[in-house]
Amino acid sequence: MNWVLSLVMLAALALLGGAFVLWRRTGAVRQPLLMVLLAVVALVNVAIWTVPAADGTTPLGRLGDERGRAPPP
Repeated sequence: MNWVLSLVMLAALALLGGAFVLWRRTGAVRQPLLMVLLAVVALVNVAIWTVPAADGTTPLGRLGDERGRAPPP
């Protein structure tokens, strides 16, 4: 699961960079804003999976516990 979160982070960074380049080259506004919105949604999704709750556990860590093995380090 860690590689999926890493891939989502890289995709979000690529979306932000691509939105900036598209905006600077064409002057278009709608498509770059949609790309930024998608990047924000992806980053929030990663945060939901990785930020610990009040009890100190993460959804990603609980996923490892439910499968009967230790969560990844």
